[in-house]
Amino acid sequence: MTLPAHRGRGPVSGWDPFRELQDLRTRMDQLMHSTFPFPGKGFSEAGAEAWAPLADVEDTEDAYLMELELPGVDKDQVTVEVGEGELDIHGEIKERERTGVLRRQARHVGEFDYRASLPPNADTEHITAELANGVLTVRVPKTHRAEAHRIEITG
Repeated sequence: MTLPAHRGRGPVSGWDPFRELQDLRTRMDQLMHSTFPFPGKGFSEAGAEAWAPLADVEDTEDAYLMELELPGVDKDQVTVEVGEGELDIHGEIKERERTGVLRRQARHVGEFDYRASLPPNADTEHITAELANGVLTVRVPKTHRAEAHRIEITG
């Protein structure tokens, strides 16, 4: 199969797909700001722009493992809580001071929040969390409850 070739004089100019994506996000943010205002506070001040970090969730034989990407975050900036069958991980990445002009910002800054519902066999008393190399690993052990089985009716 052949593909069309650009036979102009030099590269295609004037079109930047990243700029278009950023413009689309800006317009969507403006739409959300006008549609769902928070009373008494600005939309961004109310925490509505919190983002969720990228995460992998793995179901192993004895535990559920959650690995969240949090580059540049110290363990003092993260809180891991569990309650009512839900795991809540939140914190904040503060924007650092810059000496030059920021031309493009692709990394997230500000408050982040990650929530996950835990299954009934989660042992919430023995959850561990470790932050190493920009990856937060939360291990939720499984309890060894008896599995459901059918009961024969007699009589």
